Amino acid sequence: MAASLIHLVRHGEVHNPEGVLYGRIPGFHLSELGVAMATSTAEHLVGRPVTALFSSPLQRAQESAAPWADTFGLDITTEDRLIEPHNKFEGGALEFGPSLLLHPRTWPWIYNPYRPSWGEPFVEVAARMIAAMDAAWNATDGEAVMVSHQMPIVMAQRAVAGKRLWHDPRKRRCSLSSVTTFARIEAAVPGAPRYREVDYQEPAAALLLRAVDTGAV
Repeated sequence: MAASLIHLVRHGEVHNPEGVLYGRIPGFHLSELGVAMATSTAEHLVGRPVTALFSSPLQRAQESAAPWADTFGLDITTEDRLIEPHNKFEGGALEFGPSLLLHPRTWPWIYNPYRPSWGEPFVEVAARMIAAMDAAWNATDGEAVMVSHQMPIVMAQRAVAGKRLWHDPRKRRCSLSSVTTFARIEAAVPGAPRYREVDYQEPAAALLLRAVDTGAV
C-alpha cells in the first residue's frame, strides 16, 4: 500500500485561561471553540478519500482527531512521534520572544536558539515527523490525516522545503486547525527531502478571529 497524500492537521483551540505554556503537561483539553474548529476542519475534507487517521497522544490532539474519526468512520491510531516537543518553559506563562531576556532564570535555556537549548532539538523533531509520515504513507491506501502540534508541523514544513530548521516561533505558518498537505516525491539524492508541500489551508479561519493561540514554544 501507499498513500496518495498526507495531511498534517494542527489541533484546535485549547482551554487555557491562564495562558500556560502547556507543552506535554496532561489535562489541557479543547475549548468549546476548539471542538468547533476541529469539526469544521474535518468537515472541510468530506469527499476526500481519507482512509487513515493518526494522532499525537496528547489530549488536545486526540480530541481534535475525534471529529475526523466520526466524519470518516475511522479509528484513531496513536502515533507517539507526532507529540509536542518537550521544553523547559512548560508550566510557565512567559511570552516567548525577546522579552525573555528580562528574566535571568531563563538565560541558561536560551543561549542557543539554533538547537534549541530550551528543549528537543529541531533536527530530532523533524526526523521523527518525517519518520511518522513515512510509516503512515506505507500503511495507507488513500489519504492519511495526522493530527499534531504547531512546532512539529512547522519542522516538517521546513525540512521538506529544504529550509533551515531554526526560526522565529512568532512567524510560524501553522494556525489552529490548519491543514498542511504533502505528496511523496523521489529523492534526488540519498537524504534529500522525500515529500513536497502541495497545499496549506485554514478551514476554521472564520473561528480563528475568536481563538486564543497560546501554549506553543
